Amino acid sequence: MITNEYVNRAISYILDHINENISVEEVAKYCNFSKFYFSRLFKVTTGESIYEFIKRIKMEQSAFRLKVEKERSITDISRDYGYSSSNYSSAFRQHHNMSPVEFRRSIEQHYLSNPIFTNADIRLESFEECNEKISIETLEEYHVIYERYIGNYGDLSKNWGAFQAKYKEYVTDDALLIERTFDDPSITDINECLYDICIKVDKSCPLENTYSLSGGKFAIYHFKGPVQAIYAAYQSIFNVWLAQSGYSIDDRYSFEVYRKVDCSSMYMEIDICIPIK
Repeated sequence: MITNEYVNRAISYILDHINENISVEEVAKYCNFSKFYFSRLFKVTTGESIYEFIKRIKMEQSAFRLKVEKERSITDISRDYGYSSSNYSSAFRQHHNMSPVEFRRSIEQHYLSNPIFTNADIRLESFEECNEKISIETLEEYHVIYERYIGNYGDLSKNWGAFQAKYKEYVTDDALLIERTFDDPSITDINECLYDICIKVDKSCPLENTYSLSGGKFAIYHFKGPVQAIYAAYQSIFNVWLAQSGYSIDDRYSFEVYRKVDCSSMYMEIDICIPIK
């Protein structure tokens, strides 16, 4: 868990401005520290330098866009992340050990398998099957307590247990439990995935580790099933439904709202909220 709030503030700033040419100096200044002091603090906390973190996020988020926005050119996507076509290809190959073109060709072979539950069914739903489970809604802003992790999504259940015990005074019968996952684990190293676990609270909450989760227009997939099937649901949304829906994803991040969890069977009912425009 990343407990340093200045580092968390820096990560949030980077995520919110990842489509820009962010400098190490800019991130340090945002957190009111010198470049050299904050660079050391960031690396000690995360294991990566600020520069390495920014570059990795750009390479992995752009790869996700290559995966799900198949109608867009590689050049257009590279521009979104501040690269010229030639520079992007070189940086992409250095990070992913293949060119962007090779990555797109290998998606079905290598990137549609479940990296967490390797024996889970990965059958994609048809557009009609997926569409029946999706509603288009405008959500309000949620103010939340959060804890941020860099690690394996497979540890989520353990971390959720500790989180709810720690903030038990806020865990009422009608409490809204929210999970933000920022990475596709078929692209990002399975042990380097970034995620926040959250609980909705009033803005008057005195805790330091709070933020507001932006509302707006979302496609909400109402998932019901075992935890092992969540990955396949995401792949159906992004690889089948999105392409035929007439919608496109925007620059906000997806999140999940927990509606029901049976810990003994790992049956879950969650709303997968995908920001759209």
